[in-house]
Parts: sequence; structure tokens; C-alpha cells
Amino acid sequence: MKSIKFLTLILLLVPFLAFAQDDYSFDLSEFEKEMEKKPYSVGGYLEFMPKIFRLDHDAAFYKLNFYNRPEKDYLDEYDLKLSMKGGYEKGISRVYIRSSINTTESDIKSRTDVTIDEGYLSVKPSSIFNISIGKKALKWGKGYAWNPVAFIGRSKNPDDPDLALEGYIMASADYIKSFSGPLQTISVTPVVIPVYEHVNSEFGERNNTNYAGKLYLLLYDTDLDFMFLKGNSKPSRFGADFSRNITSNFEIHGEFAYIDDITKKTIDSAGNKTETTCDVKSYLLGIRYLAESDTTFICEYYRNGTGFTGEEIEGFFNLVDNGYNSYVSSSDETLLKKAKTMTEGSYGRQNPMRDYMYLRITQKEPFDILYFTPSITCIYNINDKSYSLSPEILYTGITNLELRLKAGFLTGSDNSEFGEKQNDYRIEFRARYYFDAANLFD
Repeated sequence: MKSIKFLTLILLLVPFLAFAQDDYSFDLSEFEKEMEKKPYSVGGYLEFMPKIFRLDHDAAFYKLNFYNRPEKDYLDEYDLKLSMKGGYEKGISRVYIRSSINTTESDIKSRTDVTIDEGYLSVKPSSIFNISIGKKALKWGKGYAWNPVAFIGRSKNPDDPDLALEGYIMASADYIKSFSGPLQTISVTPVVIPVYEHVNSEFGERNNTNYAGKLYLLLYDTDLDFMFLKGNSKPSRFGADFSRNITSNFEIHGEFAYIDDITKKTIDSAGNKTETTCDVKSYLLGIRYLAESDTTFICEYYRNGTGFTGEEIEGFFNLVDNGYNSYVSSSDETLLKKAKTMTEGSYGRQNPMRDYMYLRITQKEPFDILYFTPSITCIYNINDKSYSLSPEILYTGITNLELRLKAGFLTGSDNSEFGEKQNDYRIEFRARYYFDAANLFD
């Protein structure tokens, strides 16, 4: 590995004071409890993550990304991230900001990104009603690795689904009411999402205002959600999810999403593009089980209705092969450039095919080794029999410091999803230090 020098970057969060209006009503006892706490919070973490990739010269995505670069067997990458979040509360109002600076250094890219992941003002005039405006990450869905009903959220990375995601600029509200009886809780969440050139431009078609909503019920000890998204930026969609504890250590969950008139774009081995419009259904069913040995099992089946068939993805891989051969023989990049235009959000997205199984097994402190947690994750493509296998070990024995060593092995035949990935395997180490900077303001 090469020695890389990183520039230390400091992110300063300056929350703004938000005053409550006199004509709002609120629960006085709740207000008094809040006044006993600090009105502000500032914290975050600093993370360093070196990685090494063993590249697969025969894979389609290696050819697509390295055809005009010197041939490499290994790729080193170094990531440095500073993530900070802060909040300030005054009466019934609260300002919250979460942002990050990400620096990446490798042999093929060097970049620094500054992102405001969340930044919003919320006002809670009563204990059952809350209004928010700004950039916010709403978590819809009960799945662990995938969330087909996350209509207004960004897609998770199923290989690391616990990572916090960037939100969208929106206006939302929450109304929560509790009852006695079989129906214990009801919650209504309306959402408005504008999409313009500099506002949520990556959400979908611009110059539109979109409307979404979620109805939550706690009914007979079962969590139920019903959600929708309407507007012209994306095709209309409707969904539902559920979660229920069968026993104290065994939970089942599921999601179902229906998307109306979605346009699917495919490309064949000659570079001919095709668009078809159809209605699709996506769904997920999963379990979470905690054994007496403190072993946690998470298993999910995911049906991706927007995914490609084996024939459709094979056409893309053949296009890359044809384009690569054409480039080697005549320096003609035409077919490779066509293939590249189809990778972003399409053939190059996480899990682009239709049927997947997910299994994660985590063992807390085996053999009484304190603060030590090993786990292993498998993502299996049912359609082409390819899979990824990711063992990891996590150590948290040092205050505020989290150390994780993780590997990822990809296995599959030619023209399979994981067989055509850029690398055969990767090894990464993550050191993350958490801090609380609130005492600096005391």
C-alpha cells in the first residue's frame, strides 16, 4: 500500500435559535421536563477506513472501468470521514443538523465531498403533533437489508445497511394518538417533496411537487404501515409493511410495494436500447431470531420487481465484452460508452436482478471474550446462483472507539451478478472514534 497523506478537515455546526410562537398550546409538564435537559447537543465521529481490492481482469465491470487505464491486480483506497450532528431546542422548537466531510484517495480517484445529510427545523406545539421542514431522512420499512416501501428515502447498501443515509428536502408532519384496546396507537405522516433544479434534483423529474404519506397502526401488538407517493417526479406507488414479535426473541416482518407505470430501460449486446412501461410489485419477508447463546439471525427474501431478468443482464455483460474487444482491436469506445450510460441507477446499482436471499449471523462475545462481536453476512442471488460472503469482527473495548475488520468475497459464474463485479474480494479496516462536543459550550 502506498503512503497517503490526509488533510484534516473540521466541520463546524452552527445551529440557529428557533423561538416558539405565543399562540401555540403545549403540554406544560412535558415542557418542564425538556427544560431540565441541556438545550443543545453536538457530537459525531471521525472515521478512517483503508481498503484493498483484488481486481478481476475478466469481469465486465473491470473491463468497463479500467479499459483505458494501466492494468492493475490490486487497488488501494483510503477513506477519511468526519461526521457531526448537532441540535438546539428552545421551547417547542428544535433545530437539527447532521453533516459530513468525506475524503477518498486511491490510484484512480481523489475527491473530497461535503454533504449536509440532514438539516431541519421542527416545531412540536403539543405532545401529539409535530411539524418539520428542511432536509430530513425518513426511515420507512421494516426490512433490514432492503426496503421496497422506502418511497422517499435513498437506497441502503445491503452489505452495510446500518449506515446513516442522506435525506431529502421536504415538509412533513406527525400526528400520534394512543388508545386503550386492540388499537393502541395511530400515527399519520403527510409529506411534501419539491423537485427542482437545485432542490432534490436527484429524486426524479424536475419542476414538480410530490406528495407522500404514511399511516401507522399498532393493532393487536402488530406494527402496520400503509404508505403512498404521488406526483410527476416518479411513478405513483403504494405500499404496506408489518412487524410482529411472535415471542420475545423471534420477530417476523415484511413489506409490499406496488409501482404504477414504471419505465424500464434495457440494452442488448449490440447496444440497442429498449424502453418498456409496466406495473411492478416488490416485496420482502424476513425474520429476526435471538438464540439463548446470544446469537442473532437475520434472514430475508427480497423480490425486486424493478430488477432485470437473467437474459436482460446477460445482454449488458455481452455488450461490455463486445465493446472491450472492439476497443482492444481498434480503439473504438462506442459500445463501452453506451454501456457506461446504462450503469448509473440501472445495471450498476446494488442488486439489479429480481430475487435475493439475505442471511446475517452475529455472535455477541463468544467464549466470553468481552467487547468482541464476530458476524458473517451472505447475499445470494437466486436467479444466477452467485453470491457475496462478508465475514467481520467488531471490537468495542476502548471507550468511544470502534474497530472493525471486514472482508468481502464475491463468487459467481460468467454473466452472473457477483461473478462480473470489478473485484474478486476486498479487505477493509474501519476505525471510528465517537465524541461529544457539548461540554465545549458549558
